[in-house]
Amino acid sequence: MPKTRYHNVDNVSTDKTLKEFRQWREERRRKKKDYSYVVPNTPPRLSYLSENSLESTITWIGHSTFFLQYEGMNIITDPIWARRLGFEKRLGQPGIPISEVPPIDLILISHSHYDHLHIASIRKLYRAGTTLVVPVGLKRKMLRKGFRNCMEMEWWQEIKLGKIKLTFVPTQHWTRRTPWDTNTSHWGGYILEPAESENKRLSPNLYFAGDSGYFPGFKEIGNRYKIDIALMPIGAYEPEWFMTSQHVNPEEAIQAFLDVGAETMIPMHYGTFRLADDTAREALDRMESARVKHGISENRIRTLSYGETLVVQSENRTSGQ
Repeated sequence: MPKTRYHNVDNVSTDKTLKEFRQWREERRRKKKDYSYVVPNTPPRLSYLSENSLESTITWIGHSTFFLQYEGMNIITDPIWARRLGFEKRLGQPGIPISEVPPIDLILISHSHYDHLHIASIRKLYRAGTTLVVPVGLKRKMLRKGFRNCMEMEWWQEIKLGKIKLTFVPTQHWTRRTPWDTNTSHWGGYILEPAESENKRLSPNLYFAGDSGYFPGFKEIGNRYKIDIALMPIGAYEPEWFMTSQHVNPEEAIQAFLDVGAETMIPMHYGTFRLADDTAREALDRMESARVKHGISENRIRTLSYGETLVVQSENRTSGQ
């Protein structure tokens, strides 16, 4: 039986030829980059996070991994605590050691690439009460791995988990873990909203953007949903001729933030692994220049350190650690 293959909006292709891969490798060997800047670590608020069940919090672990507390649930996005990713060594320490993460109720997977779906990390987080949510096409694999409480979602599908309304929304990307499974599961981001009407003025609507190139879907997401906080990727964009269809650059990340109409942006997907040729310092500096160019107030971009917790108070007033 032929495998189902998934596609981007408007069938935008992210395919690259062997010649293009070789050209990138040749360019990389000629580049001289300053990797001296390392994203700082902040001691995590473990006692507070372990006891908290009322306030919404966002703690950056690194890369696209966040520990979220939302509507009484402990949530992890795209968990990866790996020390290495292929030949690349992790550049910074995870914000919370995996052994000290509070019990997890919900794990959200944006797509199946190794830097977003790390099986060993999921095994250490998964417990009897954990729900694993994955894109359509991926559930069968996760069941084979032993994660029995697994749900898969299609684009624009909505489900209720506890007091959360969860929606899976499009991104522009692709997937592969082996030479034989290219695009056999989908990719996307997640919208988190309170399911209970009485909490909708107290809890923010969160948008975890997953991994994406810049595409018209950001505007459609903004038209469909009221978003308070967007967790937006800014890294792994260089060389741009190679990465543009699958990863936003910092300027595109700011434009996507404006497209979705969020009040606050938290950057992610930079500084943890060397996936491309850009550096964390370059990504942050370009993001800041784009912020200034667009006249966005400084307090609307919240750049977290590893382990730093943002406490989201009523009406989207936020406070740092």
